Amino acid sequence: MEIELHPLKPFLPANASLLMLGSFPPQKKRWSMDFYYPNWNNDMWRITGLLFFNDKTHFLKEAEKAFDRERIIRFLSETGIALFDTASAIRRLQDNASDKFLEIVKPTDIKELLLQLPHCKAITTTGEKATETICAQFSIEKPKVGDYTSFIYEDKPMRLYRMPSSSRAYPLSLEKKATLYRIMYQDLQML
Repeated sequence: MEIELHPLKPFLPANASLLMLGSFPPQKKRWSMDFYYPNWNNDMWRITGLLFFNDKTHFLKEAEKAFDRERIIRFLSETGIALFDTASAIRRLQDNASDKFLEIVKPTDIKELLLQLPHCKAITTTGEKATETICAQFSIEKPKVGDYTSFIYEDKPMRLYRMPSSSRAYPLSLEKKATLYRIMYQDLQML
């Protein structure tokens, strides 16, 4: 089976206080933009628009069925949100974007990412596989969905938040997902 290398560079704004980690991007054929959470059927940018702008369409180019990459990057840079994934290389066991059918060949060195983010005080995962990968790297307990686990890294208190997947395959409405993300953003004083 073919090994896929991560197609994107880590997005690491210097002011980032939150590192958001998924598992791995979907296949390029599912992308509506060249950036994170690119699948039109993924609700990450709708959740973010709803929470920060009270408008789930804020980051959408609806006529093109695409996300507004430049607007998203500007927002993330201003707000201090870094993005990457917990896998740097994978095998797809089936021809889809499901984490259930991803085999992680090379996990991302999250500690290396954190060295580049001196202001980071929290990590959030956006799915089960990402959460498991992080917990293994830091030897910490897996939080429940919508909750966090505290840990110390490099003598600094940190939190690992576990958010529900923004994929529509995850059986929770956009509004209920947004409620859980809101708690995290409020905890971190970003909302």
